[in-house]
Amino acid sequence: MSASIVLASECPPNDPGFCAPSVLEFFPKPLATFDLFGVHFAITRITVILWIATAVMVWFFIAATRNMQLVPGKRQYFAESGYSIIRDGVAREVIGTEGLRFAPYLASLFFFIVINNIMGIIPFAQIPPTGRFAFPVVLATITYVLFNWVGIRQQGVGPYFKNNLFPAGVPKPLYLLVTPIEFASTFVFRPFTLSVRLFANMLAGHLLLAIFAAGTVYLFTVGNFSVIFAPVSFAMSVVMTFFELLVQVLQAYVFVVLTSAYIAGAMEEAH
Repeated sequence: MSASIVLASECPPNDPGFCAPSVLEFFPKPLATFDLFGVHFAITRITVILWIATAVMVWFFIAATRNMQLVPGKRQYFAESGYSIIRDGVAREVIGTEGLRFAPYLASLFFFIVINNIMGIIPFAQIPPTGRFAFPVVLATITYVLFNWVGIRQQGVGPYFKNNLFPAGVPKPLYLLVTPIEFASTFVFRPFTLSVRLFANMLAGHLLLAIFAAGTVYLFTVGNFSVIFAPVSFAMSVVMTFFELLVQVLQAYVFVVLTSAYIAGAMEEAH
């Protein structure tokens, strides 16, 4: 996540008009920079938020499972319930009984994405790390490696690629058309769409909330009759916050369900 070029605000410094938030929100000034093996790295506010979100998730599950009780407390109950939703509602339902061995990864993936998404509405954080394209790309790459590894291990290298690129029952002349489509669909578009879907939703949601919040402040402080519209902008910011919370959880769930579907497809010996 190199940030050697610091992007400034697009708004003129002396412009009294409304300055709408832009994608530059996702390019904050580096807090620290360093080089490692010739690669330039930068630690930004978004990096710190990602660390905090990860630390909170790790702390919660360690604390919830440290002293397991037959009658669970609140933290243990919440942790077990969340894990059960992913284990039974996603891993078992989408993949089957063999999917239970992937449940720990799927649950970790779900909660990691959720808590990083929710950072977009947490005061003093107010930006989701998953709104930077690099983070969804890393998660999608892990999924990509996982389902291909599962497929190769389950079927073997040759049969796995044959089943994906040369579907059974297709007339041989049509393979000239079908094989490139299957290759692009399975090995190119899957990781791309998986990462773009999460990134685009978090980026758009953050900008929408930022616009309503900044608009509320502007309407209250502009000093003319525009102040009468400030309550409307404030009400929309509240409504959109709850809507964004729904989207943040839903996008994490969709990411995990699609990961499970790709694993399930890789385990099938014929398509």
